[in-house]
Amino acid sequence: MSASPIPNLYLNVEQVAQRLCVSKDSIWRWVREQNFPKPVKLSGRTTRWRLSDILDWEGTLRTSFCFNVLLD
Repeated sequence: MSASPIPNLYLNVEQVAQRLCVSKDSIWRWVREQNFPKPVKLSGRTTRWRLSDILDWEGTLRTSFCFNVLLD
């Protein structure tokens, strides 16, 4: 069994929103629109995102973002 390079850290919606400089409502809208990683339900009212999922998602945006900036 190999060790994961990213620890299994979880972020709440406020932490995710702060990380991305958007509102919590935007995060939930992206989830509904299936444009963002699905959160993990840890218990009845506890929902979190895996940091590794967020980092993977961010990695897919960098190329798109850079490409769009260069076109403007």
